[in-house]
Amino acid sequence: MSTDTFYITTAIDYANGPPHLGHALEKVGADAIARYQRLKGIPVHFVIGMDEHGQKVAQTAAANGVSPQEWVDGIADAFRAAWAKLHISYDDFIRTTEDRHRDAVVEIINRMEAAGDLYRGTYAGYYCVGCEAYKSADELVDGRCPEHPTREIQWMEEDDWFFRLSRYREPLLKLVEETDFVRPESRRNEVRRMIEEIKDISVSRSSLAWGIRWPGDPEHAVYVWIDALTNYLSATGFPNPGYERLWPADLHVIGKDIVRFHCVYWPAMLMSAGVATPRQVWGHGWMTLGGGKISKSAGVSFTLDEAIGRYGPDALRYFILREIPWDGDGSFTWERFDERYTSELANDLGNLASRTISMVLKYREGVIPESGGTQLDRAIEAAVAQYREKMDAYLLHEGAAAALGLVSTANAFVGEQAPWKLAKDPDRGDALDAVLGALARALSISAVLLSPYLPTKALELWRQLGGPEQLPRLDDLASLQPTGWKVQKGDVLFPRPDLAPSS
Repeated sequence: MSTDTFYITTAIDYANGPPHLGHALEKVGADAIARYQRLKGIPVHFVIGMDEHGQKVAQTAAANGVSPQEWVDGIADAFRAAWAKLHISYDDFIRTTEDRHRDAVVEIINRMEAAGDLYRGTYAGYYCVGCEAYKSADELVDGRCPEHPTREIQWMEEDDWFFRLSRYREPLLKLVEETDFVRPESRRNEVRRMIEEIKDISVSRSSLAWGIRWPGDPEHAVYVWIDALTNYLSATGFPNPGYERLWPADLHVIGKDIVRFHCVYWPAMLMSAGVATPRQVWGHGWMTLGGGKISKSAGVSFTLDEAIGRYGPDALRYFILREIPWDGDGSFTWERFDERYTSELANDLGNLASRTISMVLKYREGVIPESGGTQLDRAIEAAVAQYREKMDAYLLHEGAAAALGLVSTANAFVGEQAPWKLAKDPDRGDALDAVLGALARALSISAVLLSPYLPTKALELWRQLGGPEQLPRLDDLASLQPTGWKVQKGDVLFPRPDLAPSS
């Protein structure tokens, strides 16, 4: 069994092109979950990486006049650079071209063979290079894969190795029906139908040159999905002793389009190999643009760097997790980005911080007074409880709403209490202290709650309030009192935009 470490992964990104906004949604969401777990005081091991084998990669490398290895090395560097810009706090970056990964894949296959679950056979069917998967006729729309409608579907016939997936129908149904293995709940029925219809699958390719060679049969390459899925194990050190320090994974974060591979193929492979199945798989929805999924094949009219550069990485992180339901689909538009940035970050949070710090400097020489039992103090407790409930359920969009709800309540409190009026009455000094103390406490706690979304801006706000070096844990928020902290005026957290909305 694993230790108390929370082991979280994302789908590894396919190395046939640079990172885009669709990749960012998943990485930022998983990063917010990882950061939230750390706020709870739980050790985290967060793994992302690259899926670097397969026909698409070989084709793309050839089209660019370089070897597949040269191509994936460059793409891996581009993804690392993107995640650094977005402050993704991963602990390991696994690549499927690494020796540690190949060793794990070979071990998994050897174990599946020892279980009697591998055999040779002939496969004939439609193949989508975009998905790196065979497709049945009823999965096609107008003769094309609905996930990659711009690609021609291929008919392939070859002798392959097969996995006796059908042997695991009942254990898989039990896993799905009796545990929380599949989330959100909307995915469960979908996966149940997939399991009820499963049949044995091809797990090697004789026509693939760029891939891990099949153990004992070098004329074949390991099917890219078995190769890719095993990364979650290879990142633990499997099959070396001690890998169970991290395994089983607590959470695989993936897109809903690859639920079949993670919730049917992957647990069945692990059952065959005698390895524990992950505790949970979360299949998030899509971020759409102009009604279509954001993907390489669909094409995107702007780069990830452009989206980051509009208001900075923290603002982009906040927007996509606030706007896109973590349990459903949502649309990205520049207009909505501008609206949320201006109203929620610049006006609500940024303005509250500026006003509060300015008033503490003006009326109390920069020293935060003691907070009393104001209505804002009571609202803080409710907001923290709601935030924790939503974040524990991985409803990231609702967690952000709970944190911003506290900011909105604090802004309304300023208007109701009018501290500038209290400051004019020498007899209302205690009341002014209570108001300023409550505002500073609400802001400091808001900084903690928003830190999974705004990791650098939240810390900057915390420091402007005069907080200690490290953010507190969530369990310590009930007793958090910023009394005596020395505030300091810093740069504007979220400058108001002077640009017009883009189309």
